[in-house]
Amino acid sequence: MAAAHGFAFEERGDGSVEIRHHGRSATVLRGARAARFLQEAAAGDHQRVMARWTGNYRRGNERTARHHPRNTHGRG
Repeated sequence: MAAAHGFAFEERGDGSVEIRHHGRSATVLRGARAARFLQEAAAGDHQRVMARWTGNYRRGNERTARHHPRNTHGRG
């Protein structure tokens, strides 16, 4: 996976977590999902964790993957 960048998160007073990408709100996690995110963020690469949680992790390899033999489904 390419290096993710531009992400930041803020833990709010009500226990929710807002994840921002380049200054714009990407998602807000609440309850158990927010707690699980905070555990992952504390244990790993913050940028990659935030990219995965926001769904912003598919960048740059889609065209290459489309032409992989596993994904051609008999189209040659």
